[in-house]
Amino acid sequence: MQPTLRSFIGSMAIVAFLGFYIWAATAIADRLPDDMRIKLVYFAIVGTAWGLPILPLMTWMNRGR
Repeated sequence: MQPTLRSFIGSMAIVAFLGFYIWAATAIADRLPDDMRIKLVYFAIVGTAWGLPILPLMTWMNRGR
């Protein structure tokens, strides 16, 4: 597969994943108790955890150059 096509497919997959991830994170956040400490911990974890599923996709996108 050509690198430009691989980058395009990977970019569209990242956009789709992030859209779903943001939707799911806010839907879960609406169900959390109104304790600020819980929300702080939740958003700190969710705000950094989005990168873990994207790392294999980024590796795939950059392979073969």
